[in-house]
Amino acid sequence: MPAACDSVLEDIEDIVSAEDLKPHDRQFVRKNVFPKVRKRNSQKNIQAEDDPPSDSIIPGAQKIWIRTWGCSHNNSDGEYMAGQLAAYGYKITDNSAEADLWLLNSCTVKNPAEDHFRNSIKKAQEGKKKVVLAGCVPQAQPRQDYLKGLSIIGVQQIDRVVEVVEETIKGHSVRLLGQKKDNGKRLGGARLDLPKIRKNPLIEIISINTGCLNACTYCKTKHARGDLASYPIEELVNRAKQSFQEGVCEIWLTSEDTGAYGRDIGTDLPTLLWKLVEAIPEGAMLRLGMTNPPYILEHLEEMAKILSHPRVYAFLHIPVQSASDSVLMDMKREYCVADFKQVVDFLKEKVPGITIATDIICGFPGETDEDFQETMKLVEQYRFPSLFINQFYPRPGTPAAKMHQVPAAVKKQRTKDLSQLFHSYNPYDHKVGERQRVLVTEESFDSNYYVAHNPFYEQVLVPKDPLLMGKMVEVNIYEAGKHFMKGKPVSDARVYSASITRPLGKGEVSGLTEVSKRHFLIMIPCYVSVIILYIPFYICMKL
Repeated sequence: MPAACDSVLEDIEDIVSAEDLKPHDRQFVRKNVFPKVRKRNSQKNIQAEDDPPSDSIIPGAQKIWIRTWGCSHNNSDGEYMAGQLAAYGYKITDNSAEADLWLLNSCTVKNPAEDHFRNSIKKAQEGKKKVVLAGCVPQAQPRQDYLKGLSIIGVQQIDRVVEVVEETIKGHSVRLLGQKKDNGKRLGGARLDLPKIRKNPLIEIISINTGCLNACTYCKTKHARGDLASYPIEELVNRAKQSFQEGVCEIWLTSEDTGAYGRDIGTDLPTLLWKLVEAIPEGAMLRLGMTNPPYILEHLEEMAKILSHPRVYAFLHIPVQSASDSVLMDMKREYCVADFKQVVDFLKEKVPGITIATDIICGFPGETDEDFQETMKLVEQYRFPSLFINQFYPRPGTPAAKMHQVPAAVKKQRTKDLSQLFHSYNPYDHKVGERQRVLVTEESFDSNYYVAHNPFYEQVLVPKDPLLMGKMVEVNIYEAGKHFMKGKPVSDARVYSASITRPLGKGEVSGLTEVSKRHFLIMIPCYVSVIILYIPFYICMKL
């Protein structure tokens, strides 16, 4: 890393003097960019004839590789950053080796995720790649040694990713880590109408709020995402409508805690969901994200009605983390096991067949054998079809990292024991022979099937018939595994299409506002001007 990058700048404007053009101006006056013509050099180390000179870097012409770790909220942020960069002119590539810059979007939930992030930074530096860091790791701990001298874009600043990338390509190190506010009130983050490249053109991920109201002792994400900040209902509904107009057939609502939505702006989750349900066309589905038990207890009746709606998956992710009240108290989870059971029992009664997914942490500081056995009993009782088992990792800067730790061998054994229990039952065996309605949205990991989900968001593998993609069809279930079922389309069944609009192609930019489109059209003559100006230089190099 050049010495000039050693000093950290808190904002891009810090590198701009009074006489320099501001970032906004630089976007609209590219016709004033002139490549510097150099005399021909006959030495062997002369630059390749087809490459522009190294001192005439034109931002917007480079290839960028984006890697995202973590939750669906993080994935949505990555999609927004990719969309803005592509709309500006950068090429988003799946080939990390050919990329000029790596944009690494991190997760801080567990140690392994951060280890992968750190290793990717090292690999990029070894490959002489430019690097921009994003996500929760640099937001929560921007002063870590391995982040020194590198550009960082904060989780609430993703709408300025083009500026950060542009300055990084020029060799500058910039950091945007501030909080977005309006009249002193913290906002939910970047605008929802920004350009986006969806990883799956059929699925739209919408962050309904950022941050949360909790203070869990093990959580590092709170350090990055902060306190609760919700988006207005109107903006969320408009984003959903726009997505359906672009051929999307499935919407995921995400946040650090969807159940807490609206508490900071005088509304609540059921109010938002009823408004969204009105906008969902036939043949499309809505999936609700994770909610902690305390915030759904207040809305059980309404949530049961919403989860019973034909265009809403009867699925809810409710983390319990432990079935010991003493452990939950040490975690500061703000509920007891009885609260969790009340939520699950009520929803199972009112929404028959509902899928309840949950999380469990094995080996939290102070967890005894008796505490862990209570957790085992809970899993035996409910036989959750979807269970996320996590071995406890002490995250730096969290209260739990300072508590008395459970020995590593014990944590590993408990994780193994719980995993064995989870794999001892098959939740879908009784569904073989059923006729189910499923929505097909993606290709399986092994590329042998298409992946669909039934009304309970249970995974159903169907034949790879291109006519099925993005459609809602009826299938007969003929086989069941631990995590999936297999279905064969019924010949006389009706096929539902959520939208007459063709879905966007892979890598195609969505969500462009009229202003963005006009800006992009304005920029085209600028690019053409640069190319025309470069032609005499290119001819000179050939002579």
